[in-house]
Amino acid sequence: MKVLVTGGNGFLGSSVVRGLAAAGHDVVSADLRAPELGVHGATHVIADVTSRDNVFTTVEQTQPEVVVHLAAIVTPGRKSNREQEYAVDVEGSRNVFDACVAHGVRRVVVSSSGAAYGYHPDNPAWITEDQPVRGNEEFAYSHHKRLVEGMLATLRTEHPELQQVVLRIGTILGERVDNQITALFQRPRLLKIKGSESPFVFIWDTDVVAIMERAVTGEATGIFNVAGDGALTVDEIARRLGKPVLTVPEPLLRAGLAVGKRLGLTVYGPEQTRFLQHRPVLANDRLKDVFGYVPSKTSAEAFDAWRAAHA
Repeated sequence: MKVLVTGGNGFLGSSVVRGLAAAGHDVVSADLRAPELGVHGATHVIADVTSRDNVFTTVEQTQPEVVVHLAAIVTPGRKSNREQEYAVDVEGSRNVFDACVAHGVRRVVVSSSGAAYGYHPDNPAWITEDQPVRGNEEFAYSHHKRLVEGMLATLRTEHPELQQVVLRIGTILGERVDNQITALFQRPRLLKIKGSESPFVFIWDTDVVAIMERAVTGEATGIFNVAGDGALTVDEIARRLGKPVLTVPEPLLRAGLAVGKRLGLTVYGPEQTRFLQHRPVLANDRLKDVFGYVPSKTSAEAFDAWRAAHA
């Protein structure tokens, strides 16, 4: 089928484009610039999701049956700002969804995040898809994912003809993955807030690509958490890495971050303690039972594979 992928040059996007093209689909990869290396079987177009006219023209000209919307700012650069991130994450998504409705796209597949649930002390031990999305406003990525999911909820009511597959993805690991989360594991000591187990759920990158491909072609629609079985606490991760754990009381860490941010010593403010203390832990029962996909690696196996690749 004809598939348009936004953010097709990104780490996840390029893998999805390759996978869909290899499966024989007619793939159009859209991004701000042409990739350094093209993908056999895929067409590459220049598109900016923040330009409504550009997005509408791209969808009109390519006439996709399915749009895979991956364009977002996951790891902001040093020169990034909240206004720019909002323009890409939120307004860009609005442009893509409106273009899908206007030009009769059958299905949209959206990469959301477990961060959409938010970092809250009353989060249940295991979060299911029935939990409300409460992305924290102090975290741009979390807040923007919440706003995008609000748009999708409205679309499900006003335009039920546009099928949706919304994937709330946990922490992605892979042989070539290096990001803000993996940077935490590469420090000499792992940081833990006193009284908090701070568990992580992980999903291997090839599993994410396979899930994206099934979201394009499969029958199941709806919202699905994407994570491997089980979780790992900070202490369990530290033991696997052979590293010590620095356990800090939350008020002390909050005060230290407040001073560090004010002095320009760190980009993180005191709100960061919520991120370390109350991470959403994703239950994947619906992914396995309804969507029909069992991840090839558990959270522990995904972490061990990442550790082996980055020894």
